[in-house]
Amino acid sequence: MTGFSADWLALREPFDLAARARSADALALRSLAGRLRGTGVLRVMDLACGTGANVRALAPRFGGAQQWLLVDHDPALLAALPQHFAAWALSQGLAWHTLAEGWRLEGADWQADILFRRVDLATRLDTLPFHAAQLVTASALLDLVSTDWLDGLLGNAIAARSALLFALTVDGRVAFDEVDADDAAIHALFSAHQRGDKGFGLALGTDAATRFIARLATTDFRVAQARSDWVIEPPHHAMLEAMIQGMASAALEQDASAQARVQAWQSRRMAAIEHTALRIGHVDVLAEPAPAEEVPARRSRSHNTSSPIR
Repeated sequence: MTGFSADWLALREPFDLAARARSADALALRSLAGRLRGTGVLRVMDLACGTGANVRALAPRFGGAQQWLLVDHDPALLAALPQHFAAWALSQGLAWHTLAEGWRLEGADWQADILFRRVDLATRLDTLPFHAAQLVTASALLDLVSTDWLDGLLGNAIAARSALLFALTVDGRVAFDEVDADDAAIHALFSAHQRGDKGFGLALGTDAATRFIARLATTDFRVAQARSDWVIEPPHHAMLEAMIQGMASAALEQDASAQARVQAWQSRRMAAIEHTALRIGHVDVLAEPAPAEEVPARRSRSHNTSSPIR
């Protein structure tokens, strides 16, 4: 799987949080958590967790008692989890405790016990405890995976009757506030690069959310979606610079013969960065099993257990 630096994850997190705040009400996440947990604890499995941004985005919105299993392949990112959670707890006035196996975060109306596991999601997805997860979630992952990997994920989740929440999936919308003549050409190369192999086989890229929803159309899972766009405006020059450079690098990797055109575009974009705004389109998708009374008798309501997710 393609690696992501902790610096990049830290740079993007404020934009992720702002984007997800815009989608949270549409997806009614606290009501979702209440339905899934019932009178017990909400058990969540977070795939490709990075430095724990999904917990920081969702745990306060879910409320109540929660258990999280964070999964990633990168030992450096997993090792950084304590410092990221400790810093977040301090900034938000949360209680932070070290447990025998993980950590506990406590907010005003919620509590989350957090475990982690190192797993290569590209090859060992089937080893994860889907049977114990009421919700399987990930952020900025779906567009990186292949059709086969997505089918494997859905097979496990459907069998376990686990709800699915995939946030910040790119949908192909990229719009600068002032158009450059070469925007369309660079975007075409960038989009093609997004469909390259990111460690899971050929990536779904901007087709990911559409393919995810289509795959669930023949099941009894209810699907909802909401936009979660990045809006990057001055004075956030560091993020704008990272996006311009990232688009240019991806375009060159896709077509080295376009070097002159890409570099000229990058130069113009960087020269105008002080007054540039950029919107990157994302979508959050939620899929939830139908209630028991709507499921035919031949189907089991759930294979989820009351034991902790590990």
